[in-house]
Amino acid sequence: MTNFLLIFIYLGAGYMISHTALFKKSFPDMLNKFVIYFSLPAMILLQIPKLNISQDSLIPIVVAWSTIILCAILVLIFSKIFNFSKEITGALLLVAPLGNTSFLGIPIVQSYYGDLALPYVIIYDQVGSFLALATYGTFVVAYYSNKTKVNLSIILKKLFTFPPFIFLLLAFALVGIEYEPLVADILKVLSSTIVPFAVLAVGMQLKLMLPKDDLKPFSTALLIKLIISPILAVIVCKLFSFSGDIASISIMEAGMGPMITAGAMASIAGMAPRLVSSILGYGIIVSFMTTYILYVSF
Repeated sequence: MTNFLLIFIYLGAGYMISHTALFKKSFPDMLNKFVIYFSLPAMILLQIPKLNISQDSLIPIVVAWSTIILCAILVLIFSKIFNFSKEITGALLLVAPLGNTSFLGIPIVQSYYGDLALPYVIIYDQVGSFLALATYGTFVVAYYSNKTKVNLSIILKKLFTFPPFIFLLLAFALVGIEYEPLVADILKVLSSTIVPFAVLAVGMQLKLMLPKDDLKPFSTALLIKLIISPILAVIVCKLFSFSGDIASISIMEAGMGPMITAGAMASIAGMAPRLVSSILGYGIIVSFMTTYILYVSF
């Protein structure tokens, strides 16, 4: 309960700070970069070597990719039904299937399931969400923005220059190895900065302007991301007979709010930036309630 309360405090503090002149507008980016280059790699190095490699390790990967692919198909179906523009369709293809499975996923899941859940959260995020962002996300931006060309070298460059992914590969090579106490303590201190830094940055980036002209795509994105995605995750778990805490963790990850990085990609590419900001803001807030429902249900 304490950890969950802290998340709300950090989120609220970030939102209030964003409405003052205390920090530069680039401050959230600085926090995010620290998390990406130091905090998250430290947590990966600390938690993944504790993982017992088994078939259960595949559960987060299967759930992540299944829900991402199915949600992307649903976006295309809804876009066809509602006759969304190419710009809006591209934006929804980024923010509806891809979830905020690290910056919010880690603190939220940790609050409910404890530290033992972290290796599986990291696998879901890095081998699922981030890998999809680097491949599928790059293709969506290239195809729907018409500003860049997509090719294999661009995708591989994004993938193998992303620090958490590099450290994930290293961490898998260290499975079963115990660190010296000094090394473990340093990794613990660095990884402990994820929750305050990441959630504070999320709070500072929240946009709560409800786009009256874009209610259909707005509602479609939140419906797919917060309701349909976890339902699909439950169906996938039933089909493959996945059960236990790892399945529950994967279902909760599938129900996380929209990914901020995916939203940033859409905005930078000029794909409905106002709509995207609103989807991110409301999606993150509502996901606190929906993930609680998922926790008590599964």
